[in-house]
Amino acid sequence: AAAAAVDLYADLVRRAHRLLASAPKLRGKDADIMVGILLVEDAQSAGPGKMASDRSTRRLFERLVSLGAVRELTGRPTFRLYGL
Repeated sequence: AAAAAVDLYADLVRRAHRLLASAPKLRGKDADIMVGILLVEDAQSAGPGKMASDRSTRRLFERLVSLGAVRELTGRPTFRLYGL
């Protein structure tokens, strides 16, 4: 069990570094806030942010998915959740 936990930790660290490396490529108003939330939370919805609309937040998450920084967790066409 300890070896499996170490493998999961290494995978999360690798994904977090990929997210941090792609952060300078983002242009959204809430991009820095969303990156921080994704690093702390298990999953985040693409709803409206503090300064950005829900459409711009969805586009931000689509950009993060295309960069390979996050992945879509639900597999649904609506109310998608994203995470490392």
